[in-house]
Amino acid sequence: MTHTTTEEPRGKASGAVVPVLAFAGIVVAVMQTLLVPVIKDLPQLLHTAPSNATWVLTSTLLSGAVATPIMGRLGDLYGKRRMLIASLAVMVIGALVSAFTSQLLTMIVGRTLQGFAMGAIPLGIGLMRDMLPRERLGSAMALMSSSIGVGGGLALPAAALVAQHTDWHALFYGAAGLGVLAIALTLLVVPESPMRARGSFDLPGALGLSAGLVLFLLPITKGSDWGWASGTTLGLFLAAVVVLVLWGLYELRAGAPLVDLRTTARPAVLFTNLASIMVGVAFYVVSLVLPQLLQLPKATGYGLGQSMVVAGLCVAPLGLTMMFTAPVYARLSARYGPRTTLIIGLLIIAVGYGGGLGLMEAPWETILTSVILGAGIGLAYSSLPALIVGAVPASETGAANGLNTLMRSIGTSVSSAVIGMVLANTAHTVGGLAIPTMHGFRVSFLIATGAVAVGLVMALCLPRTGRAPRQHVQLRASSEEDAVLERAEDVLRGFRGRVLDPAGVPVARAKVTLIDRRGRQAGSAVSADDGAYELAVPGQGAYVLAARAAGYGPLASAATHSGEERTVEVDLALPGEAVSV
Repeated sequence: MTHTTTEEPRGKASGAVVPVLAFAGIVVAVMQTLLVPVIKDLPQLLHTAPSNATWVLTSTLLSGAVATPIMGRLGDLYGKRRMLIASLAVMVIGALVSAFTSQLLTMIVGRTLQGFAMGAIPLGIGLMRDMLPRERLGSAMALMSSSIGVGGGLALPAAALVAQHTDWHALFYGAAGLGVLAIALTLLVVPESPMRARGSFDLPGALGLSAGLVLFLLPITKGSDWGWASGTTLGLFLAAVVVLVLWGLYELRAGAPLVDLRTTARPAVLFTNLASIMVGVAFYVVSLVLPQLLQLPKATGYGLGQSMVVAGLCVAPLGLTMMFTAPVYARLSARYGPRTTLIIGLLIIAVGYGGGLGLMEAPWETILTSVILGAGIGLAYSSLPALIVGAVPASETGAANGLNTLMRSIGTSVSSAVIGMVLANTAHTVGGLAIPTMHGFRVSFLIATGAVAVGLVMALCLPRTGRAPRQHVQLRASSEEDAVLERAEDVLRGFRGRVLDPAGVPVARAKVTLIDRRGRQAGSAVSADDGAYELAVPGQGAYVLAARAAGYGPLASAATHSGEERTVEVDLALPGEAVSV
């Protein structure tokens, strides 16, 4: 897949681009938790049965899952800013539809439209990669990636306050207003990306993926109501397998597929996506458990007896902490790489859930748990786009991050279904009302800990992306970076180091060629999975190191073997940029 640059170059974006895109991500995330404070009242508010009322939440989940990879691909083809605005516009329309109705079917239509906005997250990440200089990219993508948790965490107390003191339809009016503000700011501040993928939109692939996702996620979200062993549930799971297998075979043969499955199968992409599912599971557990624990009456013996608003405020530090981890992530990732930062985040999440098993007896303990989990989830979420961006060509950034966001959504869907089943099966029935038990809450935390453990295994399977040792020559994507080689002792062994992409992530299978002063090839090597290469030299003198990698322009730098200190400057261009070697 190739692309062309048609508009202004990378690095011309204003300083307001990052906060505006992050704000758009937060607005989109608000839609996911907007109705959490009134979930228990939805049957009465919509004059329907509880099983029907759950479609108000399920419809948003399904449409978000379908829209995320599709909008990412459309952004790669036709402009990420254009598709971001389209996503927000559909969300605003959906919010207004919901604001004017109390009828179940119309409400479901509105909520379905709101779910389409989930594509804004990968589109924002793609815009950042296309426009921002490398030194700003890490923290910017971290903030954008975390916005889904930040918006979800901050929406809980705000939505609870509105629902408790005004008509519940005001929630949708507020969401529509935020969406209009996000559109206006995007139009004013965010330029269109110059990057374009060549090809056409894969409509059969989009329809196949949509059908497979609906068939897969529908029984996950409704399995507790239908019965996990019922014919409907099992039949839908079987149909999902068949459809997704056929879709995969089609995508492998398509000239311009919706999802490049060969790229997705790379270890760096595959294990990142698998880890993303586990992080999604872990994130949603705390959002389901702590608000219920806080609002249960003290008469139960374990409930904390707090109001809806106070419960939301106690969970709000989850989102706030995720927001403030973005600059911390940038420093950790710059020093140790996103793989290590993901592992650190997962370990912190494990500590949060492990400690949370004994921190359920007072509101301040839930706040502490929220802070710890927010720090861990923030680091983990921040690491995911950097890992994806470092493993795919720039022309596929939108689609690849869309798929990664989908993996998180699958994780939250699985978490919702499993934790809902656990809490239902462990509940006490008092006066016909099912009341969750402390045992159910603790089992939920143990499930989250198990998911984190699986995610940690996936993270450990990722190719190493840490910084190269100081004595190595680093072939970087910016001439701002100089690498000083060791003296004669190391010189005699030749050149060695790593090939790094614009985000500072090592590039595997890049061909590095050594050219002497007469223009003749003096040696060549292929970088390993961690980007490392070694080249012997025939003797002292002036050389040029040139490298090429799939999805990037040529990379070149002059280097001299003299027995003294040497400096190597190399530019790795983005695809489509001309670089003279």
